[in-house]
Amino acid sequence: MKVHFIAIGGSAMHNLAIALCQKGITVTGSDDEIFDPARGRLEKYGLLPSEFGWHPERITKDLDAIVLGMHARIDNPELLRAQELGLKIYSYPEYLYEQSKDKLRIVIGGSHGKTTTTAMILHVLAHCGIEADYMVGAQLKGFDVMVRLSHTAKVMVIEGDEYLTSPIDRRPKFHLYHPNVGIITGIEWDHINVFPTFDIYREQFSKFIDLIEPDGTLIYCDEDPEVHRVAMENRRTDIQKLPYVCPEHKVVDGVTEIGRTKLRIFGHHNLLNLTAARLACRQVGVTDEQFDEAIATFEGASKRLELVKKNDTCAVYKDFAHAPSKLRATIHAMREQYPDRRLVACMELHTFSSLTQEFLQQYAHSMDEADVRYVYFSQHALQLKKLPPLNPDEVRRAFGGDVEVFTDSAAMVAKVKAMEWQNANLLMMSSGNFDGIDLAALADEII
Repeated sequence: MKVHFIAIGGSAMHNLAIALCQKGITVTGSDDEIFDPARGRLEKYGLLPSEFGWHPERITKDLDAIVLGMHARIDNPELLRAQELGLKIYSYPEYLYEQSKDKLRIVIGGSHGKTTTTAMILHVLAHCGIEADYMVGAQLKGFDVMVRLSHTAKVMVIEGDEYLTSPIDRRPKFHLYHPNVGIITGIEWDHINVFPTFDIYREQFSKFIDLIEPDGTLIYCDEDPEVHRVAMENRRTDIQKLPYVCPEHKVVDGVTEIGRTKLRIFGHHNLLNLTAARLACRQVGVTDEQFDEAIATFEGASKRLELVKKNDTCAVYKDFAHAPSKLRATIHAMREQYPDRRLVACMELHTFSSLTQEFLQQYAHSMDEADVRYVYFSQHALQLKKLPPLNPDEVRRAFGGDVEVFTDSAAMVAKVKAMEWQNANLLMMSSGNFDGIDLAALADEII
């Protein structure tokens, strides 16, 4: 087979390209620019385009499939040529389904917790010797690529993103996977550039339930009122519904325990994710005893309450948190795990939604549990996203409480460095990087 990727440099796209290459499929690709880590990884597997740009003359009838990335525009010259030749054009979610339609598909959806829950399931299955294909949204420890496709695995574990599929397919990605086991971890309004009202956003999860295969299973967080609502409103009688809540647990000497199992992770939201993963693993024959043994060695997904550095009196963590509920959950987890330490929380407004004036009000009091609360945003990021300027006073009023707002990340870092770090923790939260902060170097300095 020959498969060509239009916009091969995307985070999911380049991983799918590598996975197909490993499966023995001939892969080519194009893009107008590719950055690391995608660039280096494509080069490692011999898949980096020899020159950047779009080359419609390379789209020929001998291609078995085109995979179209979200980064490409609807008038992309290669896309137009593929349409002209009548070639089969897939989005990457469509191609994942095509490659997994004969497998048992576990699809993890939700506004938050998807990556961690997916990572937990994969960790447990690997520990139990159960072969699984997968697509996950972050690099996981012990996994070379974010996508695996094989001829032999009978299970496929997919992180189900609710964002749009491709420039020519406006469906949410997780609507294309048709799960046998569907998980909803939480529902909180996001992607307001695509879903302009919360009702429209929530409706995507109702449709997700409708797309579960007959005789399938819905696993859902019953603590989340919106998830509870969509689960209860759904009238399907041909699927099993398994609600879950946070399990009983305790924190002993800084270690979270469930029963006799000592965990390397902590936080209410992580324990919810763990319970969803347990229920999913039961569906493929994993016993609770096997699950507990495996999950005790799980260290977390990248940038999900990830420890950067610590000593006896100070710890620095980073987290992908950017939505209001994620901020609350992550800050609460730090407070619960380290109740006697001062907590300094820094977050970056980085996504389209978070930088939109009408959405800012959702952040009200989301950082109140921290002792020191810093919020950073870049005016340049607003320009790139073609959004109107934000006034720091607007942001301060939206968050409420004693929040200090920065538009210069160096100034924020200077204040952090000047603090006393005895018996204190630092939590850095962003889906970006605070305009290039070297967090490892910062941690070294304050530790």
